[in-house]
Amino acid sequence: MNPDIPSGDRPQTIGQALQYCSDALEDSTVYFGHGTDNAWDEAVEMVLSVCGLPPDCGEAVLPQPLDAAAAERLEVVLQRRIVEQVPLPYLVGRAWFAGLQFRCDQRAIIPRSPIAELILGEFQPWYAGPEPTRILDLCCGGGCIGLAVAHYFPNVHVDLLDIDGAALELARENAVLLGVEDRVSICQSDLFNALGEVRYDLILSNPPYVDAEDLASMPAEYHHEPERALGSGVDGLDLTRRILREAGSHLRDSGLLVVEVGNSWPALEAAYPRLPFTWIEFEYGGEGVFALTAAELQDSATNMRE
Repeated sequence: MNPDIPSGDRPQTIGQALQYCSDALEDSTVYFGHGTDNAWDEAVEMVLSVCGLPPDCGEAVLPQPLDAAAAERLEVVLQRRIVEQVPLPYLVGRAWFAGLQFRCDQRAIIPRSPIAELILGEFQPWYAGPEPTRILDLCCGGGCIGLAVAHYFPNVHVDLLDIDGAALELARENAVLLGVEDRVSICQSDLFNALGEVRYDLILSNPPYVDAEDLASMPAEYHHEPERALGSGVDGLDLTRRILREAGSHLRDSGLLVVEVGNSWPALEAAYPRLPFTWIEFEYGGEGVFALTAAELQDSATNMRE
């Protein structure tokens, strides 16, 4: 046993395992920010995942015995979580986004964007155009945003673009997992370069947006994720600048651009003081997501020339 993990009697039931893992996580230096924000919720996800139990199994499972093989697997996951500070979704191979389960590994960052709330709310009231038929997930990583759109919008074709071939392979696996592979196109591209003249009702993007200072000081968990999927220059806006310059050419007249820039939103406002960003407020947490209509991008085009 590693000294960072409490010794003593090993848990014998699911309920005891939950308490054991929660106590160990609470007493550790792990950072919660990849699907959970507290020790108990993380312990629940850890135990249910390792034991192969559904997320909605309820309290009836608490007295169930924890077999020796599951206890051993749980100990390994718990040690790696605490000692190596590997984010839990990488350890259990799954993550949840917009109520859907995705395969998750170190080929892409872990799904956690508040854009999930927009998808579940059908992008209202920000999208005011006709019923969408084509949507783009730009910088898609493992595909969570675009594939969730494909799941909840059965009449929409979704394009997923990313520059990272390994991340796109994960996106393809997730498309099959969700059964939406026939309604999505997955393509390697440096932002819009591979698109040609295609135009969209909605362009959604969670691009790299962490500035250099924040990237250097992030908790250890984030350093297990691909760095190129997090950092974007000194102020975190290298890719966002390109998106703002080019997105208008790929939106339909009634289209909407939605981009997450996280903690870099003050820098973005300072860089583009004349752009009429609409900053979306989320009921379930999250910030730094803006919306711009195609018309607003067109009207402001001269303010984005550099």
